[in-house]
Amino acid sequence: MSADTLDIRVRVAFPEFELDVDERINLSGVTAVIGPSGSGKSTLLRAIAGFAAPAEGRIACGAETWFDLEASKRPRINTPAHKRPVGYLFQDGRLFPHMNVASNLAYAVKRAPPGGPTPESVIDALDLAPLLLRRPSSLSGGERQRAALGRTLLTHPSLLLLDEPLSALDDDRKRAILPYLETVQTRFELPTLYVSHNIDEVARLADRALVLNDGAVVAHGPLQDVLERLDLSATYGVFEPGAVLNGVVARQDTDSGLAQIDVGAPDLLKAPLSFALQTGDKIRIRIRARDVAIALERPQRISIQNCLPARILEIESAAESAMIDILVEIGDQHARARITADSAKELGLIVDQDVFVLVKTVSFEGRV
Repeated sequence: MSADTLDIRVRVAFPEFELDVDERINLSGVTAVIGPSGSGKSTLLRAIAGFAAPAEGRIACGAETWFDLEASKRPRINTPAHKRPVGYLFQDGRLFPHMNVASNLAYAVKRAPPGGPTPESVIDALDLAPLLLRRPSSLSGGERQRAALGRTLLTHPSLLLLDEPLSALDDDRKRAILPYLETVQTRFELPTLYVSHNIDEVARLADRALVLNDGAVVAHGPLQDVLERLDLSATYGVFEPGAVLNGVVARQDTDSGLAQIDVGAPDLLKAPLSFALQTGDKIRIRIRARDVAIALERPQRISIQNCLPARILEIESAAESAMIDILVEIGDQHARARITADSAKELGLIVDQDVFVLVKTVSFEGRV
């Protein structure tokens, strides 16, 4: 077993459901756990944290074994939840309602092992100073989650488990708290498992994805590879086809409100300045397949500003019979286009053909 992996081999059995997982997860960055409702995402996190008792299997985080009920081994191991160095953030935060934010944070500090992040660093990273004297009942949903995340960080966990932490928030509050989740990764570098149904959250935060369906793993790998797979669309139907690209901010134009991004293609990709960026920043971009068109020649005098040379790698019929999904290579990265089958026929598109992709809308998903 590698010292930098989370090894999970568990079977959690209920009368109406069984989770059976045997995976080795890289302990760096963020691994998104995705799949339809009832697929076992939260159950997996609860088993890792010690809140759900597997019927059999083994859970080891780095050099520590937290759970081992293999019949051939004695003594059997089942470390209690409160002794596992796991930080678990629930959907509702679960702050102590009779304490203000400062007291909630202090409670975690008193019970944490030495060597963790300081209260000052957590308060600064999550901008909690204005909230310290307020009780949870006076906080907005996003403020409560920031305070709850701060308390979780101060327990000094070796692994962070986020179970749909933004699901109760509206879109504006989600957008407001996402930069804080990015800051946590940048400043504290905690390996994280992140359960979410929201593709924008996943694309912005995750490095890898673990896809569950009916209690079993159906995919596990780099985020870009998983999200571009069409065979998984039925499994995570809320995620429309598309691609995630990594890029570097080459230049900015505040007058036009556009940033120009180097994604490894001969031409730069233009995208709206949706948050403060600096030239040289590494960022992640999501491009939806429905926002990509195909041309055989570079068009002239059109409103679409992004036109990148590409090569067709795959052509597949989409779930809708009238549509075609096309996987293209842009530099050393991939994107998808969804166009009508009639258009593909009229253009005579074939695999290995050089084309131009026209990108109508680009969504910034955060810094890498």
